[in-house]
Amino acid sequence: MAAIRSYRDLIVWQEAISLAKSVYKLSANFPRREVYGLTSQIRRASISIPSNIAEGLARNSTREYLRFVSIALGSLAELETQLCLSVELEFCTQQQVDPVLKIAEILGRRIHALQSSLNAKVE
Repeated sequence: MAAIRSYRDLIVWQEAISLAKSVYKLSANFPRREVYGLTSQIRRASISIPSNIAEGLARNSTREYLRFVSIALGSLAELETQLCLSVELEFCTQQQVDPVLKIAEILGRRIHALQSSLNAKVE
């Protein structure tokens, strides 16, 4: 197993980047009138996930890292809610959202595992 030298080495960060890219592609076809509304919000939530994972690791404190991982989980829940709302508002179809939600589900499990691992170090 290779040593973690950077947040870029973390699988969880790499998957969060993949999720953000998927969200950007999906939201590219949202109505223009939503560019400052849901489109902006959903993109910011998706960017927040890898950003908080990276920032937390950079803090060099397990407690701080835990705090940022918790924020990433909150952003993930926010994103999932916004994806569901996007379908309800007919900005996209359920079939378009399902693969993105699947990535989010897998990522959520990984972030929870990271959180558990960090909690074990703090206790």
